[in-house]
Amino acid sequence: MGWWRINTDTLAESRFVVSALAETSSCLGTLDRGTAAHPGERAWLDAHQAAYRARLAGDPITALLLRAAMRPRWIADFATPTPTGEADLGFHQELARIRETPADRVRTDLEFGLGGPVPRELRRSDLAERFADLLEWIWTEMVRSDWARRRRIIEADVVARTGQLTHGGWAAALDAMRPGMRWLGEGRLQVNPYDYPPRDLSSVRLLFVPVTAGFGWVSWEAGRYAVIYPCSGALAAPDPAPVPDALGALLGHARARVLMLLDAPKSTTQLVALTGQGLGSVGRHLKVLLAAGLVRRRRAGRSVLYYRTAAGDVLVTAQAR
Repeated sequence: MGWWRINTDTLAESRFVVSALAETSSCLGTLDRGTAAHPGERAWLDAHQAAYRARLAGDPITALLLRAAMRPRWIADFATPTPTGEADLGFHQELARIRETPADRVRTDLEFGLGGPVPRELRRSDLAERFADLLEWIWTEMVRSDWARRRRIIEADVVARTGQLTHGGWAAALDAMRPGMRWLGEGRLQVNPYDYPPRDLSSVRLLFVPVTAGFGWVSWEAGRYAVIYPCSGALAAPDPAPVPDALGALLGHARARVLMLLDAPKSTTQLVALTGQGLGSVGRHLKVLLAAGLVRRRRAGRSVLYYRTAAGDVLVTAQAR
């Protein structure tokens, strides 16, 4: 298995990062595989895969580059630069790191993945530019218009992970963060099930980067390591459960939706992402539900999490019948 040895200082200095480039790269992975991890991703894939296939059909060099750069169990390093961890770094600022990759490094990365020389058609100097152009097209045509919603979902996942870390430690926060990943104890983090040599992450910066697609990876460069992982399915999937008509009539549909979602503790940020309601509206609904004794709240680190009381559970269960 591939695992990293992580000391307490590295864990203490680790952080969660939002990356528009990582989000777009994970969408490229979904388009390239042609399979979806959850219903929300399925709807997005159905809407965009035909255009993606048409673009590659019209650009055979880029299509061949993708087959060489995104292979099973491996992605070319130049194609997935490790996030810097800087706050609010724009998509095009991140993308510039791919676009400016020297041609000799691109070829070295591809040869490593292919286990030999690159095809004759790929012996050219514009491969990094082509890969960046494809990502920019996906961002512009398929991701940017929905980025605000995606970012809310990503930030909600960060809040949930932080809550797990506060109450269950790193084992709870990291276990099953992505397929094949789990906390082994004694400072060891398994990052994938493959037979790769272990890596010592002492004195490095460790970043965790959630994405809404079901496609993730790990990367490292210049003293930074990153785990790019899919958000939890409950956050990524659309409208997890319908509001019963009777409960909606009793509380109002929007307030009933908030109560329905509090079967597990959630922050206001998560509720905003899941309901699509404004922060002020969610706050007013929570105030009413608190006063009625249907929900309670507790602090988890810097966040406040809300959850249903026994009375709230009884009301939801009774109305759902």
